[in-house]
Amino acid sequence: MIKQMFKSNKSTTCKWKTMVKSNLYLSLFTLSFFTLLLVSCKKEFVIPRASGRPYEVMVVMSDKDWQATQGRALFAVLDTDIPGLPQPERSFHISQVEPKRFDSILNIFRNIILVDINKQIYTKTSMKFMRDKYAIDQIVLTIQSPTPEDFADFCFEHGQDIIDFLTKMEMNRLIKELKDKYSKKTAELAKEIFDCELHAPDEIKSFKRGENFFWTSSNGASALVNICMYSYPYEGPETFNKQYVLAKRDSVMAANIPGTLPSMHMATDTLCTTVKPIVVHNQYALEARGLWYMENDGMGGPFVSHSRVDTTRNIVIVVEGFVFAPEKMKRGLMRRLEGSLYTLNLPDEKTTSIVTTLEEVAVTAEDRRKAREGK
Repeated sequence: MIKQMFKSNKSTTCKWKTMVKSNLYLSLFTLSFFTLLLVSCKKEFVIPRASGRPYEVMVVMSDKDWQATQGRALFAVLDTDIPGLPQPERSFHISQVEPKRFDSILNIFRNIILVDINKQIYTKTSMKFMRDKYAIDQIVLTIQSPTPEDFADFCFEHGQDIIDFLTKMEMNRLIKELKDKYSKKTAELAKEIFDCELHAPDEIKSFKRGENFFWTSSNGASALVNICMYSYPYEGPETFNKQYVLAKRDSVMAANIPGTLPSMHMATDTLCTTVKPIVVHNQYALEARGLWYMENDGMGGPFVSHSRVDTTRNIVIVVEGFVFAPEKMKRGLMRRLEGSLYTLNLPDEKTTSIVTTLEEVAVTAEDRRKAREGK
């Protein structure tokens, strides 16, 4: 009886071991299969995220061309100073790399300009761009030209187009970031006072309310970034000219942003301020860009504003960003504020990307395969 039980238990144990071993093999096979599938998917679909800081640009061009007239022409475009700042600050951080060194490490840069000069292929100079060719959230701008002379002429004639395109792409990245991370206080005031949506940088927390006006600020120790918003009646097309817009600005700021003494208030340096029409959410707007100062005081800095018409209420709504940061570079601070101005939504409006007229080429699976293989 005992032997029989032993034999029975032994048989059961063997069967159990066989079953466990079979399940183990099945699990290993399943794990290997899904690992292989995941690796295959990664090779085919997953690409790295773009690297680099905002407004950094990498030019892919031979050292010889970069040092020659054609390269100096492109460098002169990218090295242009930003308008509306109290001191010279260039538009972009620039780097350059030889095409043969442009590998899988360097090709994930956030802003890339690929230069191709070849008279055997091209008859005229053209410019186009692709998104996410080598990395997520990347822009690759390609300039193709038949000769070095044609390329240099193109840079001279279309330099502002290149600057505007790269700047708009960076602004669009910021607009996307501000959807999730923004100043809750600024958003609350824009909604309560003007029934509008506005996303400003999240470090802005302090505020002051006025009549059809609010001012929010970061209150930083070494740099103040500020957002103002105000409105006034729309009185026809003459409302949108430099003299009218800046006179309104001065009256609003004098009433709402006084200095430490009664004789002090914020004012506009009209000689150092420009205005121009722009498009925001497919609607007309007027941009003002320049310098502000505190009357009878030593404070001052740059500002940028958008004036827009709310046709339903027949009012002009102005949103402005200004900076006070003595002895500091102001490019990054101002560009963050400027990007937030594009998030202003009037009632029943939705935020849209800043548009560019440049030709866009779609990235295909074959493009990505070639990018991975370095072709």
